[in-house]
Amino acid sequence: MTHSKMAASFGPAGFPAAAALVCGWLLAAPAHAAPHDGRWSVVVITEKGSCDQAYRYEVAVNDGKVEYVGREQVNFSGTVGAGGAVKVNIRLGEQGATGSGKLSGSNGAGTWQGTGNSGSCAGRWEAERR
Repeated sequence: MTHSKMAASFGPAGFPAAAALVCGWLLAAPAHAAPHDGRWSVVVITEKGSCDQAYRYEVAVNDGKVEYVGREQVNFSGTVGAGGAVKVNIRLGEQGATGSGKLSGSNGAGTWQGTGNSGSCAGRWEAERR
């Protein structure tokens, strides 16, 4: 799926509410990294609502903090606990999404829900360490 398709489904600002949740987990892990720090590729799958069917993004986990490394100007925050519990939030104006799940070893999975220009959507996400 291209970035332009995602932008179209979330309105003129191109807010990828669902995808940015678990989106980009990019950046190399520091030498004394927390267990889940590093680069992750995340696929976000819509199972409910009128959002695009799937998105793929990369994010970075640095010292337990999830950072979006994409081009969109969004308010993004998230954490990964030592045991792998993931919680993320993203907002852009009236649009937003939340997600939760767990990372374990080189994989992860969870659920998300959000509201974009096309209404409410929800689904699941899967992550893979890069």
